[in-house]
Amino acid sequence: MSVPGNINTAPPPSSFDGDVGFYEESRWQKLRRKLIEEPLIPLGCALTCWALYEATKSMRSGDKHRTNRMFRRRIYAQGFTIIAMVAGSAYWENDRSKRKEFGELSEEKRKREKRDAWIRELEVRDEEEQELRRVRDRLVLGGGAERKGVSEEEARRLEKGGAGTGSIRSAVEAGEGRGLQGPILTAVRHLWEGRG
Repeated sequence: MSVPGNINTAPPPSSFDGDVGFYEESRWQKLRRKLIEEPLIPLGCALTCWALYEATKSMRSGDKHRTNRMFRRRIYAQGFTIIAMVAGSAYWENDRSKRKEFGELSEEKRKREKRDAWIRELEVRDEEEQELRRVRDRLVLGGGAERKGVSEEEARRLEKGGAGTGSIRSAVEAGEGRGLQGPILTAVRHLWEGRG
């Protein structure tokens, strides 16, 4: 809820402000980490591609023996890749479970910190709005009291004990005194009269 005349120009807090986890690891960094962890898998893929390329070249040249040899090498390279994947998976399983557990804990911590920061920001904004309301009310009451020749304390008493319309009613009445009878002013007058 915003206060009229709110001079707070700060943007609302973002859920990603200061969140290093959101920007932590790019795709290239993740690829590089995976290549370092399991270098045999890309090697097996490269060997498979090389065997297919050589088999294609030998097929175009018409060398059947070399083509068969390359297709066998392709099968060996694919087998090597699958064995590397299974062995790497077994080797890194403990590390992955620890990494996943650490990731979940750090994600939970980040969510908690984001939530706490968001709540603190909302509390600060609420305090700012309440202060602005108090300042606005003092100005409105002070201005209304000066016009009526009433002390500020009496004006507050009138605001609390009266019909609750205070200086707003006087603004509407001043508008009526000038002969403004538009549909908006009439609707506002009905609303205020209905509240009282």
